Amino acid sequence: MERVRKLLAIVAVAGLAGVAGVGIAAEAAHHWSYSGATGPAKWAKLEKDFAACALGKTQSPIDIPDADARKGDLPALLFDYRPSPLRIIDNGHTIQVNYAPGSTFSVAGTRYELVQFHFHKPSEEKISGKGHDMEAHLVHRSKDGKVAVLAVLLDEGKESALIKTLWANLPQTKDKENVVDAVKINALELIPRDKGYYAFAGSLTTPPCSEDVKWFVLKTPMQISADEIARFAKSYPMNARPVQELNARDIQATR
Repeated sequence: MERVRKLLAIVAVAGLAGVAGVGIAAEAAHHWSYSGATGPAKWAKLEKDFAACALGKTQSPIDIPDADARKGDLPALLFDYRPSPLRIIDNGHTIQVNYAPGSTFSVAGTRYELVQFHFHKPSEEKISGKGHDMEAHLVHRSKDGKVAVLAVLLDEGKESALIKTLWANLPQTKDKENVVDAVKINALELIPRDKGYYAFAGSLTTPPCSEDVKWFVLKTPMQISADEIARFAKSYPMNARPVQELNARDIQATR
């Protein structure tokens, strides 16, 4: 429990999902990356605490096999996101927005508070082999310290007013949070109208790749413009971990 609290503290201050790269974990020292000698294939050897990146049995991201998912009448995702002053940081692995306390989503009676959200290019999750242009990971925690990541797939299309605001306020220096109290954002603008989803056990998608993370991947993508994708790509042309083995894990899906 204490380890989870420490990880979330690091994430909120420095940037999880992504968390640095994010899933949840972001570290000031940029000693891991998405390619080469410090890329995903080497993460487990970079630090003792990163062992789960190689040894874990429920690692994320995954290629979700829709045909094999256990479909049923799953509990609805209930959102209570509130506006937050803009706090945005380039943590060296992604662009991350740290969210003010008080915004939650609930599922099956458990409430998770939104801690931060960040972006990957291309999408880390795939569905039946299909990837997407980008992906947003909204990182939450419950009162007992459990982590839940809500993944929203992003496709090229019409401009996103929220993304436009974020990119207009990008910090000029890495690892330095840009606080813009005059600008209020609402993460609800990232959530599609259709809230059908996949649910499964997973991990952070960045070192230390900690498991016991609940994943909710929304089926319906949102749109952002080609220019907004290109703007992110200037900083991060590729910041996605390769898909990991399913290892016979149970994947549930709404009908």
